[in-house]
Amino acid sequence: MNGVSMTTLTALLGVVLACSDPTGVQPAGGTHEPPPDSTPSTTQVGFVPRTVVESGTTYKYQVFVPHGYDAKKKWPLILYLHGNGERGSDGELQTRVGLGPAVRAQEATFPAIVLFPQVPLGEGAHQIMIRLANDVLAAALRDYNVDPTRIYLTGVSMGAIWGWDLPLADPARFAAIVPVSGGVCIACFTGDPSSDPAPVYASIATKLRSEPVWIFHGSADQAAPVTVDRALVQAFKDAGAPDIRYTEYAGMDHNVWDRAYAEPTLWTWLFAKHR
Repeated sequence: MNGVSMTTLTALLGVVLACSDPTGVQPAGGTHEPPPDSTPSTTQVGFVPRTVVESGTTYKYQVFVPHGYDAKKKWPLILYLHGNGERGSDGELQTRVGLGPAVRAQEATFPAIVLFPQVPLGEGAHQIMIRLANDVLAAALRDYNVDPTRIYLTGVSMGAIWGWDLPLADPARFAAIVPVSGGVCIACFTGDPSSDPAPVYASIATKLRSEPVWIFHGSADQAAPVTVDRALVQAFKDAGAPDIRYTEYAGMDHNVWDRAYAEPTLWTWLFAKHR
């Protein structure tokens, strides 16, 4: 294992879950007080622009509010983490690829609040993504009537890879996880990209074995090797995970998210999950 023990990896999972970064920003833990945020109108539905201040910097993001939103009832919530190509500061691009188009395709009836944070270009994106994810989730819990037992996590590509930090930091937070075209950043856990990945996969699976997980990937993915998710799924099975699902699209490259998010059985499965 290149000198990396299982005990060391388990400790790393519980303490530092992000890649080394020159900004020194650390991911937030399971509890997080929301920073100052723009106040939403109670009458706004659809894709609502928002801002959040993190470490003195203002970031734009969006919240999808169901058209039938009623503050008297509790609503499921999906936290979506975008890919590398959607990084920026416009607060819009991250809604145009991945989950956003799937929500727009059924906007009038989509039954959940959806959060779309956006990380900027430049250094520190991994840590910023995790902190912004915590920030926007805390703000949504404050401003909307969210069902705390039905909070879900999904992401594509970069967002799917880095998204593992969130449930590992707080395994009780999410009712289900849906990574698409992702994998695992081995260097983020061991500090060495050449480390044996098997102990990392085993540690992730052991810590999250009770979590419902459905992973999607393309067999011909040139950006995120499918072998990583195959090995991770096997680690979950080896750990005795009762609800691990895997869909691999034969012959498809990196962009399988349009097909994955169009799977009707995905939404039936997801919205049936409760903590």
